[in-house]
Amino acid sequence: MSKRILVPSVIGVVALGALAAGGFAMASTATEPTVGNSSATYTAPSRQDVGKLSYTADVSDNSGVRELRVIAWPVSSKLDPTEAELRYVDKAECRSTSEETSRCTYTLKVTQQDAADLAEGTWQVSVLATAKDGDTKFVPRAATFDVIR
Repeated sequence: MSKRILVPSVIGVVALGALAAGGFAMASTATEPTVGNSSATYTAPSRQDVGKLSYTADVSDNSGVRELRVIAWPVSSKLDPTEAELRYVDKAECRSTSEETSRCTYTLKVTQQDAADLAEGTWQVSVLATAKDGDTKFVPRAATFDVIR
């Protein structure tokens, strides 16, 4: 075999190997979870029925979804929760819609007494999504809703 054929062949094999390894490294890199299609609603209680606060979102990660933590807070409070604080709040109920995606729903019942204590106006929802591989995504302003009496 001539040296002209051998050298380009070796270079080609090395180049293909590097491309394959690079492609494998890109395909196996961890990604943080995503939170999409978020919506929040507030329904005031009536004389006959309890009211509720609902938040729904689609959460995805290449490893699957472990949990979604949710907190709602009035904008007027200037609360602005942090990622660390969200590790200790309520969890949404998450149901898998595929290997990588879950539909997560958080529902909080609101009595008339509860509603009387709620600040009127715009509220924010902050969420912390955690994937099965431990990656997290903090969304400080995932959705808004209005509390009206």
